[in-house]
Amino acid sequence: MLIKEEMGKDMTNDEHMEDMLTVREVARLLHVHPNTLRRWSNNGRIRAYRITPRGDRRYKREEIARFLEELNGHSGDLNEAWNRPVEGRR
Repeated sequence: MLIKEEMGKDMTNDEHMEDMLTVREVARLLHVHPNTLRRWSNNGRIRAYRITPRGDRRYKREEIARFLEELNGHSGDLNEAWNRPVEGRR
Protein backbone atom coordinates (compact mmCIF):
# COMPACT_ATOMS: atom_id res chain seq x y z
CA MET A 1 0.00 0.00 0.00
CA LEU A 2 1.34 3.41 -0.94
CA ILE A 3 1.13 6.20 1.60
CA LYS A 4 1.25 9.82 0.47
CA GLU A 5 2.01 12.62 2.88
CA GLU A 6 -0.03 15.81 2.74
CA MET A 7 2.79 17.43 0.82
CA GLY A 8 2.74 14.68 -1.79
CA LYS A 9 5.92 12.90 -0.69
CA ASP A 10 5.68 9.09 -0.76
CA MET A 11 6.40 7.05 2.35
CA THR A 12 7.45 3.43 2.29
CA ASN A 13 4.46 1.32 3.09
CA ASP A 14 4.45 -1.77 5.30
CA GLU A 15 7.03 -0.78 7.90
CA HIS A 16 5.12 2.41 8.68
CA MET A 17 1.56 1.09 8.67
CA GLU A 18 1.90 -0.58 12.06
CA ASP A 19 2.72 2.83 13.59
CA MET A 20 -0.28 4.51 11.98
CA LEU A 21 -3.69 5.13 13.56
CA THR A 22 -7.04 5.57 11.86
CA VAL A 23 -9.33 8.58 12.18
CA ARG A 24 -11.61 6.61 14.49
CA GLU A 25 -8.75 5.50 16.76
CA VAL A 26 -7.32 9.00 17.13
CA ALA A 27 -10.74 10.58 17.63
CA ARG A 28 -11.39 8.15 20.50
CA LEU A 29 -8.00 8.90 22.06
CA LEU A 30 -8.63 12.65 21.90
CA HIS A 31 -12.32 12.40 22.85
CA VAL A 32 -13.45 14.31 19.78
CA HIS A 33 -15.74 13.56 16.86
CA PRO A 34 -13.97 12.16 13.77
CA ASN A 35 -15.09 15.22 11.79
CA THR A 36 -13.37 17.47 14.33
CA LEU A 37 -10.16 15.52 13.82
CA ARG A 38 -10.51 15.81 10.05
CA ARG A 39 -11.00 19.57 10.38
CA TRP A 40 -7.92 19.83 12.62
CA SER A 41 -5.83 18.00 10.02
CA ASN A 42 -7.25 20.19 7.24
CA ASN A 43 -6.19 23.24 9.28
CA GLY A 44 -2.72 21.83 9.98
CA ARG A 45 -3.17 21.35 13.73
CA ILE A 46 -2.56 17.60 13.48
CA ARG A 47 -0.67 16.11 10.56
CA ALA A 48 -2.53 13.48 8.56
CA TYR A 49 -1.09 11.14 5.95
CA ARG A 50 -3.29 10.22 3.00
CA ILE A 51 -3.38 6.60 1.91
CA THR A 52 -5.29 4.78 -0.81
CA PRO A 53 -6.69 6.41 -3.93
CA ARG A 54 -9.75 7.34 -1.86
CA GLY A 55 -7.59 9.54 0.38
CA ASP A 56 -8.11 7.80 3.73
CA ARG A 57 -6.22 9.50 6.55
CA ARG A 58 -3.75 7.94 8.93
CA TYR A 59 -1.89 9.51 11.83
CA LYS A 60 1.52 8.60 13.21
CA ARG A 61 1.28 7.15 16.70
CA GLU A 62 4.29 9.13 17.96
CA GLU A 63 2.91 12.44 16.63
CA ILE A 64 -0.41 11.86 18.43
CA ALA A 65 1.44 10.95 21.63
CA ARG A 66 3.49 14.16 21.36
CA PHE A 67 0.33 16.18 20.68
CA LEU A 68 -1.28 14.75 23.85
CA GLU A 69 1.85 15.44 25.92
CA GLU A 70 1.90 19.05 24.73
CA LEU A 71 -1.74 19.56 25.62
CA ASN A 72 -1.34 17.88 29.02
CA GLY A 73 1.83 19.80 29.80
CA HIS A 74 0.03 23.13 29.97
CA SER A 75 -1.83 22.73 33.26
CA GLY A 76 -5.22 22.53 31.61
CA ASP A 77 -4.85 25.68 29.51
CA LEU A 78 -5.78 24.19 26.15
CA ASN A 79 -5.92 27.57 24.41
CA GLU A 80 -2.29 28.26 25.29
CA ALA A 81 -1.20 24.79 24.19
CA TRP A 82 -3.28 24.93 21.04
CA ASN A 83 -1.91 28.26 19.86
CA ARG A 84 1.76 27.75 20.59
CA PRO A 85 3.94 26.69 17.64
CA VAL A 86 4.71 23.00 17.44
CA GLU A 87 7.30 21.29 15.26
CA GLY A 88 5.61 19.81 12.21
CA ARG A 89 2.47 21.86 12.68
CA ARG A 90 1.66 24.56 10.16
